[in-house]
Amino acid sequence: MRLLVVEDEENLRTVIRKRLIKEGYSVDACGDGQEALDYMDASPYDTVILDIMMPKMSGMEVLKKMRARGDQTPVLFLTAKDGIEDRVKGLDGGADDYLVKPFAFEELLARIRVMIRRQSDSASDEMTLADLAVDAGKHVVTRGGKTIDLSAKEFAVLEYLMRHQGQVLSREQIEQHVWDFDYEGGSNMVDVYIRYLRRKLDEGYEKKLIHTVRGAGYVMRE
Repeated sequence: MRLLVVEDEENLRTVIRKRLIKEGYSVDACGDGQEALDYMDASPYDTVILDIMMPKMSGMEVLKKMRARGDQTPVLFLTAKDGIEDRVKGLDGGADDYLVKPFAFEELLARIRVMIRRQSDSASDEMTLADLAVDAGKHVVTRGGKTIDLSAKEFAVLEYLMRHQGQVLSREQIEQHVWDFDYEGGSNMVDVYIRYLRRKLDEGYEKKLIHTVRGAGYVMRE
């Protein structure tokens, strides 16, 4: 899943980005409100982590512009402003959640997972299809009770497919939600990772779960 971190404090921004990448997320990061809108113009995100006090444009202003143009991407305000009035203002302005600095990184991860679940209409981090089970919180994948080892990027592609199972996803959609702007791979990288997943998830099983829809993309279904 692809996240945007908007934080004007460079050291904190770098730490958050590195930790989220380590957790398997694809992450872009910037330091001011105008740049954040530029990033969102260029690519869709699954969640935006947005500081309030920033140069050029505050987080509140960014959120207002997002909602005004119909962008319903989940937004988590990350800020040092801890007054009740500030929290209410942020939530009433269209934010989905609010986390005060300093914070425990585990709590940030949990709140991100909640927002991603809401967006994909999932009630849990545990997703199933036939005898395939994926736990997004623990990064555990099993099929028929057998644990399957996946790389971070393989897991990211699978999670996106599973959160949209039954829906045909184009290569562009998958690439936009799994890779960030630093990606410099080949144009066929989505196909490459689908082959990896098929080898690990479908090979040796009578029932195939990853399907190609010719001219359209890929879909997870029985």
